[in-house]
Amino acid sequence: MNSTMNIQSIQENKINGGMPSLEIDSHHAVSPFEFFPTWFFYTPVVMQSLMLGLRYGDLRLPLIANPSIKLSGMVGESKHDILQLAGSVAKPWISPYITLTRTDEPTDKQVQQALQGLANENLTFPLVAKPDMGCRGVGVKLVNNTQQLAEYIDSFPKNVTFLLQQKAPYHAEAGVFYIRYPGEQKGKIISMTLKYNPSVVGNGIHTLRELIERCPRAGQLTHLYLPRHQEKLDWVLPDGEEYQLAFAGSHSRGSIFRNGNSFITDALTEKLDEILADVDEYYYGRLDIKFQNINQFMQGKNFTILEINGASSEATHIWDRNTPLKEIFSTLLYQYRILFEIGAKQKARGFRPDSIRSLLKAWKQERDLTKHYPTTD
Repeated sequence: MNSTMNIQSIQENKINGGMPSLEIDSHHAVSPFEFFPTWFFYTPVVMQSLMLGLRYGDLRLPLIANPSIKLSGMVGESKHDILQLAGSVAKPWISPYITLTRTDEPTDKQVQQALQGLANENLTFPLVAKPDMGCRGVGVKLVNNTQQLAEYIDSFPKNVTFLLQQKAPYHAEAGVFYIRYPGEQKGKIISMTLKYNPSVVGNGIHTLRELIERCPRAGQLTHLYLPRHQEKLDWVLPDGEEYQLAFAGSHSRGSIFRNGNSFITDALTEKLDEILADVDEYYYGRLDIKFQNINQFMQGKNFTILEINGASSEATHIWDRNTPLKEIFSTLLYQYRILFEIGAKQKARGFRPDSIRSLLKAWKQERDLTKHYPTTD
């Protein structure tokens, strides 16, 4: 793709600054498939996986596509453990963080320990707090001060690990799905999703509740936004003031996803080849990335990686409002065929997958744990 593509308009506002301008069609603001149950989309994936398991003689191949990650990142993986795979080349491209475990000690003592850990790594507020284990933005909160840090620790389940990550200096965000076959130096970006934080703009007349209900998209997703802002629903926003409705970059939490495949470039792919070659035995998954603006991102410049996800990653551009159902299915089936191909090559290299029983045990553990996480911002 030509990295000199002309971007007609880049948003300058603070919330989604650096992103291509977002268009909201009042008649087509939400994908008709965005909130369908998971089983609807993954039943064909499971059927294909059974056939691929027969073809390759091993249904467990996806569990070794990324052999350095627990179960390849299919479920139950640690964010900390994955980020720790980064070497000296990759580490500067990852947003810095510390890892803590909620204990039985008094909250104020744990806060002081956290502050000391942050100081040791030169990290300052604002921070992003997130569970070490979990997906789809569950338990993610923006922490702006010591009081909010105490509240997060106090609401977190005991003996469970979480991360405090420096909030990125950029507002723009993308999900980039990257694959590379073992033994090859060059990889490929097979999907890019532009993630927009939903917001409403005040007019000095209507309350926050009314602005949400009147918004073409937010008005269809009030079940996501109204409970999150209960204390401010009667607040009248000043004229022209923009108010962010969701922070976590997950469509299931209310973020807006747009197909960004037209922004994939050779320059960006080459930069990710360089970075991910220094992440031990990583070949398949989605990177969650913040960047300064779309033009620089296409050139492979001025971005930071928030998370490195593994085998269960989705090519999330499928949740664009204009993606037809046929393309959603074809994309999911395509990415899982690649997953089996990479797993087969890893098995030929001598890696051996864990049992399906181990996968189910990890899935149950994660499912049970996420029920106790704090609410998501």
